[in-house]
Amino acid sequence: MTRGLRLVGSAEIRAMLGGVYRQRVYQITSHRSFPEPVAHLQMGNVWLTEDVEAWLAEHRPGLDES
Repeated sequence: MTRGLRLVGSAEIRAMLGGVYRQRVYQITSHRSFPEPVAHLQMGNVWLTEDVEAWLAEHRPGLDES
């Protein structure tokens, strides 16, 4: 069984961060400590979900990721 890629965009990251403003998501995802996007699409960048979850666990440990 193959496992598909789990991807997130800025809207999902915004929700993972507790509903911060879109500008704040841009600031966070632009920081050099944030994982590199896996694709640059016309609608925006996308990241691997596990990369973002790992970043959140390290940099925002108080957030509930569920």
